[in-house]
Amino acid sequence: MPTPQPHPPPASATPPRASAAMAISPCLQPPGAVVEEEVEESHEPAAGGVRERVTMASQLSDHQDEGVHARTMSTHARTISSVSGVGSELNDESGKPIWKNRVESWKEKKKEKKASAKKAAAKAQAPPVEEQIMDEKDLTDAYEPLSRIIPISKNKLTPYRAVIIMRLVVLGLFFHYRITNPVYSAFGLWMTSVICEIWFGFSWILDQFPKWCPINRETYVDRLIARYGDGEDSGLAPVDFFVSTVDPLKEPPLITANTVLSILAVDYPVEKISCYVSDDGSAMLTFESLAETAEFARRWVPFCKKYSIEPRAPEFYFSQKIDYLKDKIHPSFVKERRAMKRDYEEYKVRINALVAKAQKTPEEGWIMQDGTPWPGNNPRDHPGMIQVFLGETGARDFDGNELPRLVYVSREKRPGYQHHKKAGAMNALVRVSAVLTNAPYILNLDCDHYVNNSKAVREAMCFMMDPSVGRDVCYVQFPQRFDGIDRSDRYANRNVVFFDVNMKGLDGLQGPVYVGTGCCFYRQALYGYGPPSLPALPKSSVCSWCCCCCPKKKAEKSEKEMHRDSRREDLESAIFNLREIDNYDEYERSMLISQMSFEKSFGLSSVFIESTLMENGGVPESANPSTLIKEAIHVISCGYEEKTEWGKEIGWIYGSVTEDILTGFKMHCRGWRSIYCMPIRPAFKGSAPINLSDRLHQVLRWALGSVEIFLSRHCPLWYGYGGGRLKWLQRLSYINTIVYPFTSLPLIAYCCLPAICLLTGKFIIPTLSNAATIWFLGLFISIIVTSVLELRWSGIGIEDWWRNEQFWVIGGVSAHLFAVFQGILKMIAGLDTNFTVTAKATDDTEFGELYVFKWTTVLIPPTSILVLNLVGVVAGFSDALNSGYESWGPLFGKVFFAMWVIMHLYPFLKGLMGRQNRTPTIVVLWSVLLASVFSLLWVKIDPFIGSSETTTTNSCANFDC
Repeated sequence: MPTPQPHPPPASATPPRASAAMAISPCLQPPGAVVEEEVEESHEPAAGGVRERVTMASQLSDHQDEGVHARTMSTHARTISSVSGVGSELNDESGKPIWKNRVESWKEKKKEKKASAKKAAAKAQAPPVEEQIMDEKDLTDAYEPLSRIIPISKNKLTPYRAVIIMRLVVLGLFFHYRITNPVYSAFGLWMTSVICEIWFGFSWILDQFPKWCPINRETYVDRLIARYGDGEDSGLAPVDFFVSTVDPLKEPPLITANTVLSILAVDYPVEKISCYVSDDGSAMLTFESLAETAEFARRWVPFCKKYSIEPRAPEFYFSQKIDYLKDKIHPSFVKERRAMKRDYEEYKVRINALVAKAQKTPEEGWIMQDGTPWPGNNPRDHPGMIQVFLGETGARDFDGNELPRLVYVSREKRPGYQHHKKAGAMNALVRVSAVLTNAPYILNLDCDHYVNNSKAVREAMCFMMDPSVGRDVCYVQFPQRFDGIDRSDRYANRNVVFFDVNMKGLDGLQGPVYVGTGCCFYRQALYGYGPPSLPALPKSSVCSWCCCCCPKKKAEKSEKEMHRDSRREDLESAIFNLREIDNYDEYERSMLISQMSFEKSFGLSSVFIESTLMENGGVPESANPSTLIKEAIHVISCGYEEKTEWGKEIGWIYGSVTEDILTGFKMHCRGWRSIYCMPIRPAFKGSAPINLSDRLHQVLRWALGSVEIFLSRHCPLWYGYGGGRLKWLQRLSYINTIVYPFTSLPLIAYCCLPAICLLTGKFIIPTLSNAATIWFLGLFISIIVTSVLELRWSGIGIEDWWRNEQFWVIGGVSAHLFAVFQGILKMIAGLDTNFTVTAKATDDTEFGELYVFKWTTVLIPPTSILVLNLVGVVAGFSDALNSGYESWGPLFGKVFFAMWVIMHLYPFLKGLMGRQNRTPTIVVLWSVLLASVFSLLWVKIDPFIGSSETTTTNSCANFDC
């Protein structure tokens, strides 16, 4: 094995072909004890109120000669660019904080930008002769909007809204009838049904009214190019991609590698793209596979761009069953495609060899090629690791062109620290990227979501870079689309109703919710800043405390008041609107910035703090490029976030496993709005868990996150009212997002009612009068018409709508129920319950995983309900046969509701049986036992009948076999 090199080879050097061995060189991060000491010292206040800490540069310089702390990760002598970093000294020689000096330079730059903007405006008014002779169409395109709103036709939307109002009126009349006409012979059953129906009505209002103003959007990528140009001199904004992964054995490295390759090959200026891969499991397998991916990208990226390949993830491109020669008339295409496919197959063999070797970890842990242990052998106790694989100083592609930057990041982890799972990893990426590249926009993807449309970034920039649209836009959300799902989509994995109906409705309000992946963020919004339209603070509030003649105590009190006002406690924003500082003179501005205590909000990193003030991104000029990696290592230390606003008001918000919903909610509360972008060719595609058990556990995790938010201080029922920046219909949608798991309780009761009525001979509805019949028919007709009109304006199919309705019941009586109890136990009692999954069958055929059955506790409630209703139907018909002709009329009403339950649970029943009808005995035994005990109790005890009626109605409460 080649020995590690302290410096990367020149960019022109061609690295040899890498082997599949697991040996890796040491990482840039020194031993963990040094990091912990630095973190502890960095938080100790010094005398005089000025912080002092031992910098990483001083720590590292003492050992530089020994070669312990300056070693560089390199694999198989690849051409890998590496930069080192410096600590964040807080004071200069005069004792003045350095970052304040940088703020002063930042203010001067702001003035220069304003002056240059005025010159540019004057120049635009009198263009030179060369510009005057530009094509008229190009000029028109350059100054036209980059996107437009396509409202839903009034012929479709007006009847839809009218039916919603009509249904609301009918619903009120229906509830009036139900409440004023109790069924005394089955009072308990009637009361239960009415409570459930009222909750369903409330849930329908929360779900329906946020769809009041749905819209469609259209982008014009050609106008974006005409306005900002393309190529090396393009004015397009840089974008940092975030890819997160944890366990390479559960999240296959080949899938993650395809995601990375699709990002590196995206149709966007190369120098404006950076890809950060977060390895939160500190796995050497992930690092090695990423090194192999960086090597393969040198061949794959130029091939994609030369022939405009779609999609640019090789696994999915080569698996397409289409005519790949269509529209590819270049004579060398066939030859190069075959060669590229062979290269990819060899690349897959190397990745699979790494995976096979990683199946069994050596007792002594993984060893790097220089003989030292891999720093991440203990995923819960390891130093921070960063490696820059590709970039400006790294290896170029085989055509000699520059490649986008590719960075491996594994944040530091130590026992005793709360790391906050994915949200903490994303916040670490925010800080690392701010130090190394600081692109003004961030696009995050899950490791299994690849770029399906190479122009997806340009689609997002049509909104973000359009001054008439993007001023108050915090993020652009793309819909999730999936591969590997059968046409019938039995378990509603595509979530078509949510992505094509609900999200379009929210786009007409304040914007779609953030769904965790496929989202392009404005970096300043992640920092907790308010949008430009946020009202500025009154200037008098600054003047009241910045006067030099004020006593110190009064000044401190005024500072606290200013700090309180600027933070806007009603919205609990991170700091303040960045543009507010333009309203003050130089002295007031410097005092305001000083009082805002950036260090208390963002942490002790002067480089990072300065980057937060750069609205248009870019690495601070005052930062030393040769010392940036050490600063990046510092900002991912496990103690960096202590006593800061990270996870509270800045970055991804902590407190829920669905940090995406919480993060988007906080941004909307601050007054930001979001955009929903649906390109004709899906921007991103991912992998969905298509077997029943995995799908239910996915839904369980989402529902658990909603319950956690409901029980937290960020609950939309009471959070964020003071500022009045969250629209009411938008608030209804967020309330619906966090209360929907609780619908499982009335849903389970309502699904059991038909079986109970069949077993006891009772019914929840009295004999219908003419008026009652009208209300019942009106309710059913309004439900049907609402659905039909919704399908009409949204464009989705009836099969997708029906699958969504079915899985609403399936998930409601299983995963949502467990999420409610698990969330309550976790938030109140501190107990974290896990429902494990064990595989029971496998199938290698296409869509074979759809029929794989895995035992899990979540399956018991819906199975019990199915058995109970089937027993109830049999018992009902048996009782009708023995009771005579007059009992058949009420029987059909009861059987109708029982069949409604069975039809909605039918996909669950098919999934339960599996392809070979091999349902685990444990599921059958548990479900039959619960259903039998429940049925016998109801038949024998009949708790909803008073004691005075027991003797007279006892014969009606039983059924003959």
